This record gives sequence, C-alpha cells and structure tokens, in this order.
Amino acid sequence: MSAQPAVRADAAGRVFWTPAGEVHACKGVTLEAFPGELVVVRGPSGSGKTTLLNLLGGLDRPTSGCVELVGTDTGTATEDELLRLRRDAVGFVFQSFGLLPVLTAVENVEVPLRIRRVGAAERARRVDEALASVGLADHGAQRPDELSGGQQQRVSIARALVAEPALLIADEPTGQLDSRTAASVMDLIVELVHRRGIAAVVA
Repeated sequence: MSAQPAVRADAAGRVFWTPAGEVHACKGVTLEAFPGELVVVRGPSGSGKTTLLNLLGGLDRPTSGCVELVGTDTGTATEDELLRLRRDAVGFVFQSFGLLPVLTAVENVEVPLRIRRVGAAERARRVDEALASVGLADHGAQRPDELSGGQQQRVSIARALVAEPALLIADEPTGQLDSRTAASVMDLIVELVHRRGIAAVVA
C-alpha cells in the first residue's frame, strides 16, 4: 500500500446556512483512503453521505477541518486547481448512472478522454480496455436505453476509470439495481479497485 493516501479528511465538516438556521450536513469526519483500498461509508438517508463524498471528490469545500485530494488542500485550492483535480484525479459513479442518452456506450466512456484531448488511437484503445474490464466488450455500440440497469452502471464505472484516476467516488452506485445486480456491481468495483490499485470511497 502506498505511503500517501489518495484522499485524506481531517475533522472535515460542512455547514449550510438556510433561512431556518445552520444545517450541519457533515461534522468532524476523519478518514484516509489509500491506493488499492476501498472505504465504505454507511448511514441512513439524510446522514450526510453525499455531502461527505462531495467534499472528498472536490465538488465542494469543507467549512471546517480540511480535505486533501492527492496532496492538495481543497479548502485553499483555486477553482481552476479544483477543476483540474476533479478532471485528472477523480472518477465519479452516481446512483442515477449519469450517461448521456444520445451517445453509445463507447462514446459515453470516451467523454473524459475527449476532455483531456487524448488522441483518437489511444482513446480507442483505452475505451475498449475499459469496456472489456466491466464485461461489456460487445456492447459498445448500444445506447443507454438499449442496456439494462446493471449494464448502464457498468458503463458508468468504465467511464469513471478510463482516465486512470487516483480516486473513485461512488455515491450509492447500486441504489437503482435489484439485489443480485447490485451485488455483481459491488463485486466488480472491489475487483477493479484492487486490480488497478486505485483508492475508492463508496456510500
């Protein structure tokens, strides 16, 4: 295991100010996630899991404590630095899949590489490898509405990992799946985390 965590939270908290008063969505969280390690965050609805993942993935900043993402303090980073961190260091998987309906599986997985301006040949190689790694090598030409829920989530996992991030953030990735499909998706995430040596935090 690497000596440096991909993400580290030290007494991190997030307060939202509303007309009704302060809402402490997340309070005093300390954790580390190292390459090859999967950290599971559990709790009832409304307990702050999504808020915590947003802090760890650089989508939001803590109002107390600190979060370091691949060594960068997200609380003091500029917006451009946070954008680069999210683009280069983090892969996101969401409960709602988040696939673009007009794009094929290949085109959806390509999106992060196009943003990074990866060349066409290298892009094709990495997309093929990513889809094969999630068991969808033969489904690249299909659009989301032609895939099952489990297959759509596998495409979103391939998209999250195709750019080889240091950290995978998965917010209830099995929330819309039946129990058998959910188990297979979680098994896949665990396998990929260990095989690729990336850190993951899963709600």
